[in-house]
Amino acid sequence: MDFENFRRILVLYVGGTIGMKKNCYDVLEAAHNDFRAKIKSSSSLHDSKWARENLHGKLKENQMILPQSGNGQKILYEIIEYTPLLDSSNMTLKDWIRIAKDIEFYYHNYNGFIVLHGTDTLAYTASALSFMLNGLQKTVIVTGSQIPIFESRSDANNNFFGSLYICGSFTIPEVCVFFSNKLFRGNRVAKVCTEDLYAFDSPNYPALAHVGVGIKVHEYFIRKIDYAEKFSVYTDLNPHVAVIEFFPTITAEMLSAFLTIPKLQGVVIQSFGTGNIPSKLDLLEVLGAAVARCILIVNITISAKGAVSMSYATGKVLQDIGVISGEDLTVEAALAKLCYVLGLPGLTFEERKEAMRTDLRGEMTIQKYEEIK
Repeated sequence: MDFENFRRILVLYVGGTIGMKKNCYDVLEAAHNDFRAKIKSSSSLHDSKWARENLHGKLKENQMILPQSGNGQKILYEIIEYTPLLDSSNMTLKDWIRIAKDIEFYYHNYNGFIVLHGTDTLAYTASALSFMLNGLQKTVIVTGSQIPIFESRSDANNNFFGSLYICGSFTIPEVCVFFSNKLFRGNRVAKVCTEDLYAFDSPNYPALAHVGVGIKVHEYFIRKIDYAEKFSVYTDLNPHVAVIEFFPTITAEMLSAFLTIPKLQGVVIQSFGTGNIPSKLDLLEVLGAAVARCILIVNITISAKGAVSMSYATGKVLQDIGVISGEDLTVEAALAKLCYVLGLPGLTFEERKEAMRTDLRGEMTIQKYEEIK
């Protein structure tokens, strides 16, 4: 049988709870080389009978066939397991780059890509990949689970199957996150719960697709393919960025100590409400001095939903000293975007500020404000 008639998906198994097992101390840890065997034994994830009768041994060890989809499309997927498998809490910028380079290397051989990832920093990885993958014309889905696939009660099968089905049946040219029957834009998600299976949400942007009895893809909310832009991967991310959350007892000395960290070039500040900080002159002087040293500072709200606004004088004053409004960016997207923008070559400080104000990958909603008198 000709594999060209199949939709081909590459699965990068990076690590995370989805493939963990409990050790002798009853603690979850990575189970190397066991995930693929578990998938092959699952009738909902691999059609071994059909493969045996129709492919006659042509499948490689790491290739599986998704059971027949409703649209009649056959989906063949391959799993590449990372060594070592990574707990997502240990993920770094270098790991984002590795994933992006793997997608680049295999880009022309597959119709779509799935990244199996731990949930703790999944939103950071999805955000980073959205900026690194330029001119994307294929579907990339990042997913994982709250309960390992080896447990009798788990969300792993549903999340993995749903990701494979969507990736193999539709072309959604974005980095996405699929979890608990919803497909989100990757740079819009945040982990909202550690206990429920509904672990992720997109507080400021609608879901791209819903999975129920059928699959409802919301085309209106999906970014359109720019066929004139060639696919490329940008990996020169700048690691000298940080996040600070404002709190009522913060002092100018505390803020100054943070903003004078050696090599610091970009900062995300999480402010109160619609972008407000304590209206203390010494705090503003510290922030203004940092901007004068060409530290790129982006202001986002600490609130789970909503955006920075110039509705209050305490927020407007930040704009006046050169702090950039992050609009409705999540903290994950703001950090990843700073890494990307600060890594772009040949830009002036003002050009980098303008790039941070610009919606590059659908990560923010640009709002217009009337000038506060």
